[in-house]
Amino acid sequence: MSRQRTMENILASEYVSIGELVRITNARYSTLKHYTEEGMLPFEQAEENLTRRYKREETVARILWIKEMKANGLSIPQMKEALGMK
Repeated sequence: MSRQRTMENILASEYVSIGELVRITNARYSTLKHYTEEGMLPFEQAEENLTRRYKREETVARILWIKEMKANGLSIPQMKEALGMK
């Protein structure tokens, strides 16, 4: 039995995992992990198993914005500035 939630359950959830964000946005896992490590994708960490949880709607919108900035040739520091991180 698969441990993955159905897309219907994912889209109905307030919080999702990074793997589920990959499924929703078609972004690469390594890319989202890098953005997380750069502080560009805020998350909450569950205490019981240290799993990172992302607010689905807010994070998907941010990923789409980051993808747009990347397509326009912005660097990571420029994207961070646009995200209000500097």
